[in-house]
Amino acid sequence: MGELRFLGRVSSKDQNQARQLKVAREKFDIPDDEDHVFCDKVSGKNFNRPRYQALKEIVQPGDEVIVKEFDRFGRNKEEMKRELEWFKDHGVIVRILDIPTTLIDFKDQTWVLEMVNNILIEVLGSIAEQERNKNHQRQQEGIAAMPIVDGRRVSAKTGRPAGRPEKRPADFQKFLEKQKGGFISVDAACTKMGISRSQWYSLKREMEAAV
Repeated sequence: MGELRFLGRVSSKDQNQARQLKVAREKFDIPDDEDHVFCDKVSGKNFNRPRYQALKEIVQPGDEVIVKEFDRFGRNKEEMKRELEWFKDHGVIVRILDIPTTLIDFKDQTWVLEMVNNILIEVLGSIAEQERNKNHQRQQEGIAAMPIVDGRRVSAKTGRPAGRPEKRPADFQKFLEKQKGGFISVDAACTKMGISRSQWYSLKREMEAAV
């Protein structure tokens, strides 16, 4: 039998890696040293994590890697599948505590475990990736709702700029003058410049404030 190694990850100061390890040790006798416990304090959006890479360098065929929760492993479905296949190709078993079927010892019928895990990886990986996309969308919506000051989105709480400055089309002033003169509508001007109505009015306010 190979070595038992624990893989953990926390993405914020509010998450406790000791809690993840404690739960894992309730089921597995994992030694308490750096060759058996691998934890990173970084986002799970990719696998370029120092301790995770150290784990991949040290594991041997027959080892078992214990992970408390599926999203502690990572959050990108395609990358998760590739990494899990890497462990499988190197003869390393990955057991995820919140997926009970991965804890079953199928002995000579390992193909059953692989089949079940492949299904779960597809389903749970999609959920994890969807949650990550939702969080990104919420961040973008939050930035879009911020007021614009000097061409920058500014946080109402801190007053600090967020995101990139709004780009003003080179011909915006020309179309603004045409719109004010009644020669073109706001919608038509926006269509020609490829901007939204909200961006039109934001740029208009910015120009009027600068006068």
